[in-house]
Amino acid sequence: TPARPAAVKPATLASAGAPVSADGYTAVGFDKLSGYSFDLPDEVVAPAKDKIAEASKRTSEQIPVLVKSFDQKRIALKGFMLPLKVKDGLVTEMLIMRDQSMCCYGAVPKINEWVSVKMVGEGIKPVMDQAVTLYGKLHVGEMRENGYLVGIYALDGDRMAPPETL
Repeated sequence: TPARPAAVKPATLASAGAPVSADGYTAVGFDKLSGYSFDLPDEVVAPAKDKIAEASKRTSEQIPVLVKSFDQKRIALKGFMLPLKVKDGLVTEMLIMRDQSMCCYGAVPKINEWVSVKMVGEGIKPVMDQAVTLYGKLHVGEMRENGYLVGIYALDGDRMAPPETL
């Protein structure tokens, strides 16, 4: 009898070429998080109440297995900060984006080009116009508010590395 082909295993962090640091954080970049097309028709963004399950399935099917493998993992992500909530001078909620276009030029980023971040603890100092690296636990999958798709990535932020200077 012919040999059966081996089962294809989902991509792992190691096979993704994502190094894990000594403190347990995996370096993940927007090259992977935004390295695919994501189609956003109205029936995915704002489905009728009886079509949310179908919209959720379409959303999930568009996220590559490699990207899904980062779900619930501790990652280090480099990007540009857009503060959303500030308390006592510290940013508690923000977007971390692939590039500065939304911050500076008003270009609308694609849904896979930003990560919604809520800092655990008191927050971090705002850093504008410089790339920062945030560390935390990544969540991959749709996020809906009142039925509307508002994102596909969220991060529970632990800390931020100091910005890199040129």
